[in-house]
Amino acid sequence: MCGITGWWSKNTPIDRELFNRMRDCLTHRGPDGCGSYFSKNHNIALGHRRLSFLDLTDTGTQPISNENKTIWATVNGEIYNYVELRDELVQRNHIFSSQTDSEVIIHAYEEWGMDMVSKLEGMFAFALWDEEKQLLYLARDKFGIKPLYYYVDNNQIIFASEIKAIIENKDIKREIDISSLCDYFTYRYIPSPKSIFKNIFKLETSNYISVDSDFKITKKEYYKFKFDNKEYSQKKLVKEIDNLLRKSVERHMQSEVPIGSFLSGGYDSSALVKYMSEFDKNANTFSIGFKDWDKSEHQFAEIVSRIYDTKHKSEILDGTSLEILNDLMYFYDEPIADISIIPTYLISKIAAKQNKAVLSGEGADEIFAGYTWHQDLLWEMGKKYLKKAKKWAWDIPENKFDVESYAKAMSMGNFDTKELKTLLNPEIHDKIPIDSNWYYKKFHNENIPSPKRFQYMDIKCFMGELVLTKVDRASMANSLEVRVPFLNTEICEKVLNLDPKVYFDKKSQKVILKKILKKDLPKSILSRKKQGFVGPDVYYKDFNWYKTNLENSLLVKHKIINKSAIEKYLNEEDHWRLWKIAVLEKWYKQWMV
Repeated sequence: MCGITGWWSKNTPIDRELFNRMRDCLTHRGPDGCGSYFSKNHNIALGHRRLSFLDLTDTGTQPISNENKTIWATVNGEIYNYVELRDELVQRNHIFSSQTDSEVIIHAYEEWGMDMVSKLEGMFAFALWDEEKQLLYLARDKFGIKPLYYYVDNNQIIFASEIKAIIENKDIKREIDISSLCDYFTYRYIPSPKSIFKNIFKLETSNYISVDSDFKITKKEYYKFKFDNKEYSQKKLVKEIDNLLRKSVERHMQSEVPIGSFLSGGYDSSALVKYMSEFDKNANTFSIGFKDWDKSEHQFAEIVSRIYDTKHKSEILDGTSLEILNDLMYFYDEPIADISIIPTYLISKIAAKQNKAVLSGEGADEIFAGYTWHQDLLWEMGKKYLKKAKKWAWDIPENKFDVESYAKAMSMGNFDTKELKTLLNPEIHDKIPIDSNWYYKKFHNENIPSPKRFQYMDIKCFMGELVLTKVDRASMANSLEVRVPFLNTEICEKVLNLDPKVYFDKKSQKVILKKILKKDLPKSILSRKKQGFVGPDVYYKDFNWYKTNLENSLLVKHKIINKSAIEKYLNEEDHWRLWKIAVLEKWYKQWMV
């Protein structure tokens, strides 16, 4: 995987030294090499940091161009169907100078224009400069696996894989967008196209933009998820998904260096390791565990590792790992309050010592409706609780598959409009949104059946904005590429066009994967309840840690957050809200002081 950056300046020649410093802010994304392209008038610059997997020679160095050097590209990603596209383009008389998958993008653009983006199967964010048309294109993959940010004003556009490369240019002001800050507390992330900073934007998933010489931006959504409700044989679907996943894993293992895998002992990673073992015997697998916790994933991962004969490594965490949050805020650029950011970073660090790339199971829960909020109840309840609820008339959290139900499932310390007024300094109350759930409403579709309403929101919101961001930053901080075989267009389209009863069973999670794995895995694995990549609650309930880290809060000092709110949450031992505040405090100290 790689890091990319670029700069188009209308009136002022680009400072080479500054631009290369901006590029090299992304060295962690690509420590294997670097390159820069500058136009003759020095008004256009493209930069690249390389983490190499295919064509390890110098011919794989980027930025890359066509034969007459009128089209240039810098690419972050992997194009898994590049062999098929390359063969087709060669038949159409295109001449390739390397064996890289990235070069396919240049020749595909020559052949099909930007319609070619919809032909790409993979994870990518790229920039393409057309010298003759004086057009710059920025594109991002349909799931949002790889990131791309851009800053634009009347005289320039600057883009990069991470914000830190943009703000290395000290002329770009680090001014917080308060509405984005509010979104962070509501969603745990800042939804696209916004970022934490004013005038810096995220390119949305499934989109590309074109930028002309007047810096006018035109945006196009090149791919839209489609839904149907077709009847289908479950037995036939199991067989087809088995074949499609095997094919996807094989493609994701395309590399001139060995590929390993994360392994939790759950269905998703176990399925990937099952297929991986068919192509690479004794591959490396990695897991994280938590000290003195009976649900710790490492013990289940080790069972699966023995079945598929992998070379497995586990590491056990304790509460001291919370201090890593200080380092993480440098790599994340924006505050992100998912509670698994620490174990995701640490497992990436472990894996990077032995592999340059690993497989991971992101996307399986979204595609096969594997989350607890896909059930009629917002979370699973035992029979004992339901019996008492009936007897004592307790409120049961019914899932109506509406925005309010989804927001409740996602909240982990809810900050709605009312709670934001408690939290934030009165001087910025005018920036609090009238409707704190605006982003969920953008993707809620009442015309599709449950649980597909939530599956689509998961793909666009939870996965596209939070999960994949977390994985990208945590892994690339360690120069590790994470590949996600479940996020395959054919698999996704196959499932989302079926009647949910074909792939969704309220009594058995991810029934399709379970049927694929049932011949291989023991009951201890097959009967496990869904568990996120988290530690025990006590891990996040160190209230002395919160008190220490928020005692002299800069957020309070700089009139962003009320001290009374922090005291309130400490008294109530509201660890979820305190976690969001603590993450923001750490981020603020890293980037705003």
